[in-house]
Amino acid sequence: MNELPQLHVIGLGIDETAQLAPDAIEALQQADLVVGSPRQLQTVAAHREPLSKQQVHDFKGIPVLKKILHSGEYRRVAILASGDPLYYGIGRWCHNSFPADRVTSYPGTSSIQGACHRLGLSQQDIEVLSLHGRPVQKLRTRLRPNQPLLILTDKHSTPWALARICRDCGFDQSRLTVVEALGYPQEQVRSFSVEQLIDGDYGFDPLHLTLIEPAGDGWLPRFPGIADHHFITDGDEPGKGMISKREVRLSILSLLQLAKGERVWDIGAGCGGVAVELAYWQPEAEVVAIEQHPQRLDCLRQNRERFGVVANLEIIEGRAPEALEELAVPDKVFVGGSDGELAPLLDQLWQRLPEGGVLVASAVTEPTRAILSQFSQKMTAQFGDRVTQESVQLGVARGESLAGQLCFKPNLPVVLFRFQKTAGGEHGSR
Repeated sequence: MNELPQLHVIGLGIDETAQLAPDAIEALQQADLVVGSPRQLQTVAAHREPLSKQQVHDFKGIPVLKKILHSGEYRRVAILASGDPLYYGIGRWCHNSFPADRVTSYPGTSSIQGACHRLGLSQQDIEVLSLHGRPVQKLRTRLRPNQPLLILTDKHSTPWALARICRDCGFDQSRLTVVEALGYPQEQVRSFSVEQLIDGDYGFDPLHLTLIEPAGDGWLPRFPGIADHHFITDGDEPGKGMISKREVRLSILSLLQLAKGERVWDIGAGCGGVAVELAYWQPEAEVVAIEQHPQRLDCLRQNRERFGVVANLEIIEGRAPEALEELAVPDKVFVGGSDGELAPLLDQLWQRLPEGGVLVASAVTEPTRAILSQFSQKMTAQFGDRVTQESVQLGVARGESLAGQLCFKPNLPVVLFRFQKTAGGEHGSR
């Protein structure tokens, strides 16, 4: 196996000529190979030896870089990074992919820092969203009233595209400020209304950030418990159809307690109420929704786009358990529908869950309740205190006006069961 080189990940800051500390200049000058884009290489030209015999390689993506670094040809490699390498930069990949004693990072001023200073904003008062290489619809997951949002953009997340999303989500009174070419002679800052950007024909420097100050009667959720009528469903009226109702959905979310980095399956996802809300409030988790009915699948896909959870909600068309065979092992599972196969499905899911895994299932009909009760008894008999259990029945009655009087119309009660494997519980492997 070839010996790995010493990696020096150098933050270039935001200026046209990189302002480097002495140790970063030394690392740059002593490198056998310098990796960076043509623009990045130009910013450090003044710091390199005029007659330098260093090899230079244009950055062409992680796979190519990985091959170069494992080739054994170089002892010291300088990797140039715009802004700060450990803030939405290549530094994270380098530190995650190579031993700690092989990587040294050199900080630089990030574009976020620079933009905050240009705009007179305290960095702790804003939220940051990177849409660089990410779906622009992800913006929908972060728009909140009175919460400034500074966005790292690419060719798809143009000011025009961001303005359209603001309008479509009800934030049509927002201000968008575009900070272009930070640190360069052509730097400029321009502010627009949503209407101006949508109706106008403006050109922007490819190097830009956008600040959104959301304003308007936005309909996007601000707290867990999305109103039923905001979902697209297969029912005759808004909020009706195959979707877990808000009060039940909140209980399901509470029982699952989905955490960052976890993977959850939503089996029998219907129109996506549970899956969408899980993905919306825990963007660092992986949500997999399994559904087989075409009309519900169509609603599920529309809701994924509507709420912007396109990056972390995967939709699988199929029927459990067959559709689960090729999926990576989940940390948690919710069963909202099983098409008559609940009993064998519960056994299979329990086998696949790792230690600490959680299984939550709902029931409305008496046969389904009976199956879950029998499964609960079996878990107690087989595993005793190696499985923790919880069950709850939810009865919700909604207020409606009848002949000028307030009446409460009850929904069918829903039973929820939660099972969790503890140490020693029979568990699957990853």
